[in-house]
Amino acid sequence: MVTIKPTDPDSVSGTFITVKGRHVIARSIALDDLITLAYGVHTKQIVNGPSWLATARFDMDGVPNLEGKPNRAQMKLLFQKLLVGRFQFAFHHEMKELSVYTLNADKSGPKLTKTDRLPTDGTNFSYAGSVVLTVRNASMEDFANGMQATFLDRPVVDQTGLRDRYDFVLKWTPEGTAAGNDPSAPPDLYTAIREQLGLKLNAGKAPVDVLVIDRVEKPSPN
Repeated sequence: MVTIKPTDPDSVSGTFITVKGRHVIARSIALDDLITLAYGVHTKQIVNGPSWLATARFDMDGVPNLEGKPNRAQMKLLFQKLLVGRFQFAFHHEMKELSVYTLNADKSGPKLTKTDRLPTDGTNFSYAGSVVLTVRNASMEDFANGMQATFLDRPVVDQTGLRDRYDFVLKWTPEGTAAGNDPSAPPDLYTAIREQLGLKLNAGKAPVDVLVIDRVEKPSPN
């Protein structure tokens, strides 16, 4: 069961998604962001959408069919069902060359710690400050998806060839943030990924899967 309605334009709560008990709650979320969460793509991988896809905002409250606190996989399935059932969302896949970041192993080799968690334990991707990213039980594909969804302006393609799951912490100073004369300030993102993880993030072009929208409609509120 999912309730959804247009966001009150006078709302000051901001945009967020949270879990309370078994409820997945979203506030002021644009549909293109909901699609990225549901299908693990960057907004630039969504093609042929109407202009309101990025501007119309919605509040939702839903409960997955399975018992227990919703995990990432259950949330994705909930969002997919919401899109199909309430937005009449339909699409097909195509390959298209886009500007991307590729994630590769550095020549010095990865500096990653394999997790002792099970894949069924779920993946944690949380960040604080400017910026400390804590990743638990993540594959490189999970890491790439998290980076493109949260921090980067284009899709991230995993080319590391690494197939295990890892725990790590990444610290960097965001672009445009003055570190001053503090010698202990973290480096920029690209340097931090190379020095702390033994990986490289490179800008380039590559063919990637895109979602070509065939149909989408605004839902009636409930």
